[in-house]
Amino acid sequence: MKRIICDIKSEKSLADAAEEAAKVLQRRGIVVYPTDTAYGLGGNAIDNEVIRKIFAIKGRSEAKPLSIAIKNIDMIDRYAALSSVAERFLEKIWPGPVTVVLQKRSTLPDALTGGEVTIGLRMPRHPFCEALFKYIDFPITATSANVSGKGSLYDPQSVADQFKKRGHKPDLLIDAGILQDVPPSTIIDLAGAKPKILRIGPVRPDELLALFNTLS
Repeated sequence: MKRIICDIKSEKSLADAAEEAAKVLQRRGIVVYPTDTAYGLGGNAIDNEVIRKIFAIKGRSEAKPLSIAIKNIDMIDRYAALSSVAERFLEKIWPGPVTVVLQKRSTLPDALTGGEVTIGLRMPRHPFCEALFKYIDFPITATSANVSGKGSLYDPQSVADQFKKRGHKPDLLIDAGILQDVPPSTIIDLAGAKPKILRIGPVRPDELLALFNTLS
């Protein structure tokens, strides 16, 4: 697994790391990348072969769905059904550590969602993610970069150590240093008639629900 140091305070370092990651992703490779929570494991989310690689690297059951990270709200319409209320809601909370569950479109492979009809979407608030999407125009997987059953990883060295003796491993690690220890993203389900909190994370559920109610 190749490792690139990415100084997020340097525009050149960010651009160079993002460009290299984009090349790996475009070749159907897998990248470990920093987010506003933990390190994530990214691959082209609309490529079945890549999705199978992600499951193998994590040792994760293919029945468990994966979330995706996207460039902006405009990208959502290609992959999920978005109501006008949900769109206004996302304009208020993204980018940030919130995953939103929506009805998925057929443009997303069933392998990505374990056969479920919904998809979780993220728009992380991190300079690297913003830089990366200047070079790619497809969603990437947004699962955490830990082996299934283990905790989220914030230290790039822990990520590297984890994969040393595993047969399946990512192609590239973007080392942006030790990340702030932030819980996994809050998950809010907007696919049904009423919003539902599925996981409590960095953003308080009552704040999200109150905001949604003001917009509906």
